[in-house]
Amino acid sequence: MKRIGVAFILILAFFGLADSIYLTQSELSGAPLICNIQDLSGCNVVATSQYSHIFGIPLAEFGVLFYAVIFILAALELVIFDQILRRALQAFALVGLIASLYFSLVQIFFIGAFCIYCAASAIIELLIFIFASLIEPIRLNMRHASPAASPPAPGPHLRMPPSA
Repeated sequence: MKRIGVAFILILAFFGLADSIYLTQSELSGAPLICNIQDLSGCNVVATSQYSHIFGIPLAEFGVLFYAVIFILAALELVIFDQILRRALQAFALVGLIASLYFSLVQIFFIGAFCIYCAASAIIELLIFIFASLIEPIRLNMRHASPAASPPAPGPHLRMPPSA
């Protein structure tokens, strides 16, 4: 099950990378985004807003970096199969989820426009987070658990009497 989840993360990261590369290419070339899907034409409004850059770097470039890291971690996890890689995937997925939520709220409340490419990236990131959570559940250390909840201590090994 872990490998299937990681494979889905790898596929989702590929789609997120393609989405982010398209947005980055459009930003760098100055070409408008193709965004005429049932009155959802706010892509160019969002892409040209003051919120579309952090420290002068387009958000789409951060998306390329993010999805590339997720893709590499997932590919390594499929080959190496290590808990540290799974934890790194979970950490990056959590950071990406928080960023996606923040930028979705910025679109809605500050920009007042909706970008279908940004929404696709947010959905991809949500799915990555769900799969990352499922591949290695985080268990809390239960040091102060009641004795009834802890497993019984192993008893002495009894030997069988010799057969007569």
